[in-house]
Amino acid sequence: MTASTSVIRTEGLAVGFQGKPVVSDISISLRPGESIALVGTNGSGKSTLLKTLVGLLAPISGSIEVLDGVPGSTPRRIGYLGQFHAAGGLLPLQARDVVMMGRYPRRGLLGRITHDDRKIVAKSMQRMGVADLAGQPLRSMSGGQQQRVYIAQVLAREADLLILDEPTAGLDAGSAERYLQVVQEELQRGASVATATHDIGEAMTFDKAILLAGRVVAYGLPRDVLNADRLLEAFGIALRGIPHNGHQDLLSPQDPHGH
Repeated sequence: MTASTSVIRTEGLAVGFQGKPVVSDISISLRPGESIALVGTNGSGKSTLLKTLVGLLAPISGSIEVLDGVPGSTPRRIGYLGQFHAAGGLLPLQARDVVMMGRYPRRGLLGRITHDDRKIVAKSMQRMGVADLAGQPLRSMSGGQQQRVYIAQVLAREADLLILDEPTAGLDAGSAERYLQVVQEELQRGASVATATHDIGEAMTFDKAILLAGRVVAYGLPRDVLNADRLLEAFGIALRGIPHNGHQDLLSPQDPHGH
């Protein structure tokens, strides 16, 4: 890809189910090495948009290009983390087996696993702090440990575009910080990242943000999109700004800790 190529480009896109839009008029663009946060409540359209970008849902109207093609046409170049991971909980898989699945798009289900594949898997697990869990059954782990294993699986794909749906769900503060550091590392190597999140602080670290509430409330730089008035419009609660490390943390007055 050249520096000017768009990883994601949509114009007037409507996404939804069975021909019924959940969100319409989505026009966004993302270039290599850029990140975008999708912010909104449950049911706001975040997951629906991500599934459309991956190719799991067909667009209803408008135009959409992902990695210069139609969504789903380049699965080897995309790492996707959804909200539900049924197979890992049902099958007696060890953590390293789950992370190794991230290499399957390059090798095929019956392809020979190489020494390089094993090195990449081990490094991905180390980056998410789950190397010591490699031999443990996934279903014996806590929800937060499982989530870190699945993030490691996405890292093992070495994808050009990472699409992550609520990746910090179930993570403690330390693990969430580790994840955000990993995101920065992925961006530095030239990958792009699209993440759905409820966490305003997390979203503020991204290059772009789109605020959804069954419609596009705002799109642009996080500091412009995630201001108190627009968050009130999207979330239906008043937020207050707390100075912190040179920026404003927006907190609910009902929750002094921002949780």
